Amino acid sequence: MADPKVIAQRAPYVMDMKPGTYYWCQCGRSKTQPFCDGSHTGTDLSPIEVEIKEQKKVAWCGCKHSKKSPFCDGSHSRLEP
Repeated sequence: MADPKVIAQRAPYVMDMKPGTYYWCQCGRSKTQPFCDGSHTGTDLSPIEVEIKEQKKVAWCGCKHSKKSPFCDGSHSRLEP
């Protein structure tokens, strides 16, 4: 059975991002949301590597249930409280 994802927040993390490589937290346990801090250690989850090629605004998924991970697709609005 897969380790459960923790809902970090029920809204996206909207951020202005500079070009670079980022590691989006998939498990929801990181203290540096929306990015990985290694808190997934011991689970079967791992971060998703994302390369941002140009400066832009990004809506990172905060609920960890997006079908377009690591980006928000509105899934947080359909989660049960």
